[in-house]
Amino acid sequence: MVVTYSAPMRYGLALAALLSLALVGLAQRYRSQAREEEGPPPVFPSGAEFHFIRVEYTDLPEYHRRFGFASRAATGEGWWLVDWPDADNHFSLGVQRLTRVDTGDPRHFRLTDNQLFDHPWVYATQTGWWDLSDAETARLREFLMRGGFLVVDDFWGAEAWEVFRRTMARVLPNKPITDLAESDAVMHVLYDIEEKDRTFIPGTRHLRMGPGGNVVVQQPPGTAPAWRAMYDDKNRMVVAVNFNTDVGDAWEYADSPYYPEPMTALAYRYGVNYVIYSMTH
Repeated sequence: MVVTYSAPMRYGLALAALLSLALVGLAQRYRSQAREEEGPPPVFPSGAEFHFIRVEYTDLPEYHRRFGFASRAATGEGWWLVDWPDADNHFSLGVQRLTRVDTGDPRHFRLTDNQLFDHPWVYATQTGWWDLSDAETARLREFLMRGGFLVVDDFWGAEAWEVFRRTMARVLPNKPITDLAESDAVMHVLYDIEEKDRTFIPGTRHLRMGPGGNVVVQQPPGTAPAWRAMYDDKNRMVVAVNFNTDVGDAWEYADSPYYPEPMTALAYRYGVNYVIYSMTH
């Protein structure tokens, strides 16, 4: 069947195509402008009671990704680098500003590094694509059972969830991953986070230019944000799971005039609560 279009319809389709290209490029513009405007990285004390620790890991081979950060004169391999270093720096500045926690420089290393046990709180992104070795899963189990706290973030969909679920079944056998209850202590340890706050926190790839130049959030079809947790034998929360949502981007673009400020504020409330909980429970 051959379909023909009237001239107005052809113009409309062309305009729609151009608009689609513009929308696809919007998230990249956020990143590019942020890189162009960034100044020198913030200076933190090297010795402090809290450091943002980002977990380095090897990707599953079928999902391997390479990153380059020209503005930082650094390159790296793997999904663990997503949002680094700005998310780490901005969130650390937030902890420093919003709490009395003595906050130091953000760091990153593998789970097998002995530095792990010097820190109560670690963060891992894109954990739907990580490939932890037996040594790493054993070390993560030991870390959590000795009082450590893991935050995982920015992984999406059934396939990524299954990879994460299988990994955590190796780390904490027979421990379920459950939805966070509104009554859980982590939801109120500093900021009160209510049911209405379990909303989708977008990555920049989910932002679109709306009417009048306003930025609108476009949630991916078929995805629902989930805030979940794992607990130890004493019912202490040891893993915070941010699924189908992008807290890391909200931290990374905390200083961007284009990123929705309410979303950054909510992401900080979640993150700060995780930190305070990890240091007090």
